[in-house]
Amino acid sequence: MISLFDLFKVGIGPSSSHTVGPMRAAQRFAASLTQADRVARLRVTLYGSLAWTAQGHATDKAIILGLCGESPQTVDPDAADAIVTDVHACRYISIHGHGIAFDPAVDLVLDRETTPPVHPNTLQFEALDSAGHLLEHARFCSVGGGFIVHEDATESAGYVQPDVPFDFVSGAQLLDQTKRSGLSIADIVMANESALRPRAETEAYLDQIIDVMMACIERGLSHGGTLPGRLKVRRRAAALHQRLRAQESVNAQSPHGIMDWISLFAIAVNEENAAGGRVVTAPTNGAAGIIPAVLRYYRDFCPQASPVAARQGMRDFLLTAAAIGGLFKLNASISGAEVGCQGEVGVASSMAAAGLAAALGADPLHVENAAEIGMEHHLGMTCDPVAGLVQIPCIERNAFGAVKAINAASLAMHGDGTHHVSLDQVIRTMAETGRDMNHRYKETSLGGLAVNFPEC
Repeated sequence: MISLFDLFKVGIGPSSSHTVGPMRAAQRFAASLTQADRVARLRVTLYGSLAWTAQGHATDKAIILGLCGESPQTVDPDAADAIVTDVHACRYISIHGHGIAFDPAVDLVLDRETTPPVHPNTLQFEALDSAGHLLEHARFCSVGGGFIVHEDATESAGYVQPDVPFDFVSGAQLLDQTKRSGLSIADIVMANESALRPRAETEAYLDQIIDVMMACIERGLSHGGTLPGRLKVRRRAAALHQRLRAQESVNAQSPHGIMDWISLFAIAVNEENAAGGRVVTAPTNGAAGIIPAVLRYYRDFCPQASPVAARQGMRDFLLTAAAIGGLFKLNASISGAEVGCQGEVGVASSMAAAGLAAALGADPLHVENAAEIGMEHHLGMTCDPVAGLVQIPCIERNAFGAVKAINAASLAMHGDGTHHVSLDQVIRTMAETGRDMNHRYKETSLGGLAVNFPEC
């Protein structure tokens, strides 16, 4: 089991694996320095996908913030740029009260030649004395969704937890647990979380995640202007919101009007993410708009979500989504640098489909079917961000992923729960497809739209 506290994390944009993970790694390295008084200089090396898209994904900015002691959960997005500017100007960082030289132009190395031995998102930290001798070092892998592990540790070492009453590592085991217990998937996850901490703490965290997601939509609906980066992409959500509000007074409503709102919610979140705003990794930043958009659709458009029932339905949505996301994380990947965008948008769409079905009252068989459909039609999706920015095609992909999630839930609930392809089979297929995919299509900006789009 992977806790929902790990899958849903509050952070800043634009990337969970390239911004949130590296910031956490830098913060951890700085906090662990035992000889800060002897350290004269720091050097950080980024490898693989991190090196190829460092500026576009704000990895360079994240490293500086992390070394300065900032964390993704608490850093003020509005103050972050000033912190980074100060480090570039003074070329040193204070750690444990000691000023240590760090010139990002020289000491942040982008190694695009070396192939990391464990994971394409690898970063190395080195602390050197005045003679240039190595005092301390660490290598981390940012494995998607903001998760980081030491390169020399097995990834599963990061998931060691106390015993839980309903252990499962596959969709089949999850369904078996619901059948044996008579509980829903949401109830299963809540019981497991309650073995780790008081139930009230889990409920409070779920409510916090819901509130951050909804607040992110609202910020995206109100902010205009241009997104950072050389593409100069104009934000669309605010203008689209105004048009949709104006259309509400028209007697003849478009039959696909609700789809426009769903797309709007997803675009609003991912424009905030691209701007470096506060989002929830769900399960990644690149796919952060899908679950909030479908959650908002449930709250605003589904008659089952009455004011009294909506909050519990939204909790059940996220609990169920966490179960599905955990299965993908355990048995495949949620890293675009490892398996392409199928591991980000595809997984988020699968999670959202399952969550929506659960919130609408579907039984576990239909929920599992919804999750399977949600991923099946994202298989093979590449990660090819233009200019290394989480903007084109990432923002619109979230809109489509949200609509497909709702369609998947609807198709599943109109069936009898039986289907030919199981969730476990589609997860295994996604993992195999990711392994077979050329590295150029795994968040390097070396293939696909990233090279065929004329930036000029």
